[in-house]
Amino acid sequence: MDGYRKNSHAVHDIKYHVIWVTKYRYKILSGPIAIRVRELIRQGCEARGIIILQGSVGKDHIHLLIPCPPSLAPSKILQYLKGRSSRLLQDEFPELKKRYWGQHLWARGYFCATVGAVTEEIIRNYIANQFNEVKNDIFNIEE
Repeated sequence: MDGYRKNSHAVHDIKYHVIWVTKYRYKILSGPIAIRVRELIRQGCEARGIIILQGSVGKDHIHLLIPCPPSLAPSKILQYLKGRSSRLLQDEFPELKKRYWGQHLWARGYFCATVGAVTEEIIRNYIANQFNEVKNDIFNIEE
């Protein structure tokens, strides 16, 4: 049973691919803000006993691949991570408080999918290579 996690009443292998974006998709996650948000997310996950398998901080969004016990709902995990990081980032970076005067750094929703329909390897590669990926659309514009 390699790869499975255990607690007192369950054996599980639940992994979520979660994405959330900044409010208005403002591209604010760069430099010291990006480094700090990564630290805050790591600390928040560690406090909840969640291991980050893969993660990425884009200019306006966060990607995470995280395994979670069945007792933790994805909505509660995201509520905690988004709420804590928003509050602490705005306290530490006054320019964010001016831009987000309503004190909401993150947009309301999030994306969440379980690993299964797509393999974990595909999600890991997607997150690791999302910025250097060559787009190959069926509806190209030739230059």
